Amino acid sequence: MKDISTIQEAGERIAKNISQVIVGKQHVIELLLVSLLCEGHVLLEDVPGIGKTTLAKALAQSLNCSFQRIQFTPDLLPSDITGTSVYNQKTGEFEFRPGPIFAQVVLADEINRASPRTQSALLEAMQERQVTVDGVTYSLPRPFLVIATENPIELEGTFPLPEAQLDRFLLRLKLGYPSKEEERLILHRFKSHDPLEELRPVIEGEEIISFGKLCRQVYIHPAIEDYILALARASREYEGLSLGVSPRGTLYLYHTSQALAALRGRSFVLPDDVQELIEPVWAHRLIPSRGRRLQGESVQEILKKIVAQVPVPVEENWAVEDST
Repeated sequence: MKDISTIQEAGERIAKNISQVIVGKQHVIELLLVSLLCEGHVLLEDVPGIGKTTLAKALAQSLNCSFQRIQFTPDLLPSDITGTSVYNQKTGEFEFRPGPIFAQVVLADEINRASPRTQSALLEAMQERQVTVDGVTYSLPRPFLVIATENPIELEGTFPLPEAQLDRFLLRLKLGYPSKEEERLILHRFKSHDPLEELRPVIEGEEIISFGKLCRQVYIHPAIEDYILALARASREYEGLSLGVSPRGTLYLYHTSQALAALRGRSFVLPDDVQELIEPVWAHRLIPSRGRRLQGESVQEILKKIVAQVPVPVEENWAVEDST
């Protein structure tokens, strides 16, 4: 496929720029770019102080995109996110004042600290990329990416995300602690100044949209399509799960495989791409049965068993002749 190299080159530029601030985490950055190309949203699940906010800001500045951070708290209202209509005494009319959701990159910090009613204010924005206030619908800017964070260990004062909202996140990622040498490099890099202040854009947001459309042209062999469908069916029939993957999750795995292949300079998808993405794309959509939860079996372990039981397709050539 023509111009596939431009996606790889752009991805490398963005990743290199973000790496001026974020030490290590190359795979997380790559998956974040996958989400960006698919115009999907990311749930970062990790402890405080890992660099989730810094990562979101670095991405926004690399793309020359607008950025807003929303601190979710129990008293946060839906209008604090979407905006509200305010009466103008001079004109005698109500004027809409947009909320922080009207940005291209939105950081929803500690999303599970807000009430379910406030969390639901994000559903329309995340799925349809629009906000409806007082019966009037407003379109959100593109590209539009929500990066939400939640702390997996601090349960007091939190509200679990409903399945409908979890299903709207394209990926769930974990940054993890840095290694000793990576942490040493963090100390040196932030010793005298914050490198985030010097970060400059390397690509325009409009280019990301065009690259996303180009990713949809990445070829997926019918055997790999069958493989994705077989994995989805296996999740729904697996006795250890009370909720398998939704059709949206199947479609997300399909599109993310295309984007990952493009970022790696390929015009076709490999079975390895599907296997690499299945956990970040599907793990947060699955619900183990009560028995498996009592046994302490994680969703990740169940996914590994599902992948192991579904035969991997074997072909000599996953590409097509006219793909380059």
